[in-house]
Amino acid sequence: MNKLSKEKQIEIVKCLTEGMSLRSTARMADVSRNTVSKLLLEVGDACEKYHDQHVRNLTSKKVQVDEIWSFVYAKEKNVPEAMKGDGVGSVWTWTAIDADSKLIISYAVGNRDAASALGFMKDIKSRLLSRVQLTSDGFGAYKSAIEIAFQGEIDYAMLVKVYGAGSEERRYSPAKFTTAIKVPVTGRPVRKDVSTSYVERQNLSMRMGMRRFTRLTNAFSKKMEFHAAAISLYFMHYNFVRIHQTLRCTPAMEAGVTKKL
Repeated sequence: MNKLSKEKQIEIVKCLTEGMSLRSTARMADVSRNTVSKLLLEVGDACEKYHDQHVRNLTSKKVQVDEIWSFVYAKEKNVPEAMKGDGVGSVWTWTAIDADSKLIISYAVGNRDAASALGFMKDIKSRLLSRVQLTSDGFGAYKSAIEIAFQGEIDYAMLVKVYGAGSEERRYSPAKFTTAIKVPVTGRPVRKDVSTSYVERQNLSMRMGMRRFTRLTNAFSKKMEFHAAAISLYFMHYNFVRIHQTLRCTPAMEAGVTKKL
């Protein structure tokens, strides 16, 4: 690591933020894969700390949350019995986005369960200055997590989507969407603002921006630490570096977190 020039480190990080795999990045930068791996861990740790320190005291009004699936080492059904519960198998990334500034307020990597939902909601609450309207999908763990974390100081609604029966002939296509039901849960959420469109679009951006999230490939993460580091790097780049096409500035600038790139 100490032998890498600043220019070479920048080249490697640029490749990683463009969604390239570790091996592809190593070939492009003409360095070993271990060198890329070590740099990813170091930069990912720095990005996580920077986000935790600076994305605070937010004046958001509308927040959307969702969780996206991926896996580490192997899919859940293929994980060896001796490795179960050791950070392998299905992994969920929880995200919360400000619907106005498009800032990623909070993210977490873990299981899709009540404990993870509660920790995620507590982190969101700690970053907000005022009452917000929050929308989630119909996942049941959100209700109790939001109730505990916000203590009623929130306008919360669920957007429950209903799908038709799937087809065996279209194995990799989603079932046909039929309708979406807006369900008020806490406070007085404004009906027209009950939406998860932005956070679901962010899920697509993650799949396009991180090679290890691409479906039906062998580009998945082999270890949890690299998976988490790649996610931290992605959100740092998204919030603070990349110009948002609609906003014409970064989400962090739009949200007032910073005044410069």
